[in-house]
Amino acid sequence: MSSHRPFSRRGFLAASAATAIAGPALAQTEASTTEIERDISQSVRHNISSFRSLDWQPYFSNTTNGAILVDITSRALHFWSEDQSIYKLYPTSVPLTEDLTRRGRTEVIRKVEGPSWAPTPAMKERNPEWPDFVGPGPDNPLGTHALYLSWQYYRIHGTHDTRKIGRRSSNGCVGLYNEHIAELFALTKVGTQVLLI
Repeated sequence: MSSHRPFSRRGFLAASAATAIAGPALAQTEASTTEIERDISQSVRHNISSFRSLDWQPYFSNTTNGAILVDITSRALHFWSEDQSIYKLYPTSVPLTEDLTRRGRTEVIRKVEGPSWAPTPAMKERNPEWPDFVGPGPDNPLGTHALYLSWQYYRIHGTHDTRKIGRRSSNGCVGLYNEHIAELFALTKVGTQVLLI
């Protein structure tokens, strides 16, 4: 007679849940620019319950030029086209800390495919080892596309580091997967309304 128990789905799920709960904690260091993990391959809890479709009307009086809502808490970006025939919902990265987070109304003032990047003076002060300039390409932290907002230094952009999506990992910007920012880039225009809540 065998002393071990047969494999069961319930047992597997219970063990998986225990591993996820006891998995690596996310930590921040004073000089860090992203969350630090002991093991990126371990499971990470995401705020899935808040990641749901929304109606534009509680947030905008109209959808002239299209509308983007960024929900920092649920780490989601919502887009409605001007005629409301298109609605998109994307997971995002959000600012690392509350003091880097800006909320309120702004708009897209410029669209750039293949953006270049330079750290802000505050970023350079926190991270003097960072380069002064990074051109377009795989090392660029803005990914493949960027929507520049009317707030100086704030953008909605892509990222080549897909581990950042769904996490607190930016210096103030909102990041999307490159394929999502490419789609959003095509849907938006200069003048698209943006609200961060």
